[in-house]
Amino acid sequence: MSVDSKVTKAHEAFLAIQDHGLEERAGWLDAAADALEDHRERLVEVGQKDTNLPAARLNNELTRTVFQLKLLADEVRRGEFLDATVDHHDPDWGMGPRPDIRRLNVPIGVVGVFGASNFPFAFSVAGGDTASAWAAGCPVVHKIHGGHVELGELTAQIIIEGLQKAGAPEGMFSAITGREAGIQMVEHPKVKAIGFTGSVPGGRALFDRAASRPEPIPFYGELGSINPVVITEQAWQARGGEIAEGFVGSMTMGIGQFCTKPGLVFVPTVVAEQVKDAVAESLQGVELPGKMLNDRIAEGFTESRRHVAEIAGVERISGNDSASADPPEPTVFHARAGELAPDAEVLHTEMFGPAAVVISYESSEELLGVLDHLPGQLTGTIHAESEENIDQLMAALAQRCGRLLKNGWPTGVTVSYAQHHGGPYPATTTLGTSVGTAAVSRFLRAVAYQDFAEADLPEALQDNNPLGLRRRVDGNWKN
Repeated sequence: MSVDSKVTKAHEAFLAIQDHGLEERAGWLDAAADALEDHRERLVEVGQKDTNLPAARLNNELTRTVFQLKLLADEVRRGEFLDATVDHHDPDWGMGPRPDIRRLNVPIGVVGVFGASNFPFAFSVAGGDTASAWAAGCPVVHKIHGGHVELGELTAQIIIEGLQKAGAPEGMFSAITGREAGIQMVEHPKVKAIGFTGSVPGGRALFDRAASRPEPIPFYGELGSINPVVITEQAWQARGGEIAEGFVGSMTMGIGQFCTKPGLVFVPTVVAEQVKDAVAESLQGVELPGKMLNDRIAEGFTESRRHVAEIAGVERISGNDSASADPPEPTVFHARAGELAPDAEVLHTEMFGPAAVVISYESSEELLGVLDHLPGQLTGTIHAESEENIDQLMAALAQRCGRLLKNGWPTGVTVSYAQHHGGPYPATTTLGTSVGTAAVSRFLRAVAYQDFAEADLPEALQDNNPLGLRRRVDGNWKN
């Protein structure tokens, strides 16, 4: 079936979904989750062959994916994402008589999703973009990542069968493969939004296509992040060994193939030599399991690492430039903040693998100046002691990071109500999150109804509130 046929079928499903209630729609997400769980053994078996990832990692990721679908199913049942709001007619309203006006969020339409290479379950076929689009009431056409086609096609088949058994409209989910098919999907007039996780060059090219359509559409892209970490002198003096081990563990987790891997570590010059020694020592005991996800990623990492090694003023703390080793040897570099220009490449180059740069700073002023030159990031981390004033540091990082951490490491991204996985460009292309229940809002738009009879209104806006939603009525929240 062609891309056009699949998108057209998805649009027909979108129209049909409007006739189904929240409970039914939630049941479809539950059905997809149950189908994945029922085929866990086969999925993990194919995943190992297709991605070089170990069974334990794949099982954990599949568990996360199932949990995410179930959590969003519960979110659909609650219906709070509809943001149902009622303003009754008020002849004494402060700016003149107010009409009866009521608003709620509705699904945007067919969503195209590009899966990620590094998370073949959680950010791929049945991942966060797909799950949150379904929760919003949007069918999905998914472009399977070329790094795990067999696993992607198996996952898609399992999902489609699960949705059919649950009574979901045909076309609620379908999958495509190939670069040209992906481009056709972005440019198809019935596709109303795109979810993407991948590289800056690839994402930016698709983002530009989405924006240049006769009808531009939202492109929710997660592109790149280096994830700065700031360590204060007091924190290092209090627990330097623990910090060094935590950094090395986070940097090498998953062979460094996480979008939240810490790639820049800022340390005071007075302890820089201690930091370098401790990091080098911690790295000696690290053995990376398996291979990188695929040859293309391994080659890209080797090239970016070589590029950083050749930047003037950058010195190597540990590791080597072997282009043939897979997994590659973890590598850490060092640079001085005072020598970095605003456009310094070391502040802008993501090494997608087990490598990072330690940057030593002389003063708080110098540190804040360098942080001001960083592009947008998914995360920013501070290691400081409880008595330290970190207000300025927090403010600086909040300007360019979507999630701030204190005394931890950013490589864990839980799925929850308050989670935010996004940040200023190039971390993401919009201000939304791709993880957590708030991700649903990306695929909704608001519609207001003015002076309609009660019988004509959607159930979510009727006075008797048949869906039992929490709503804002005449300015006050009511259940």
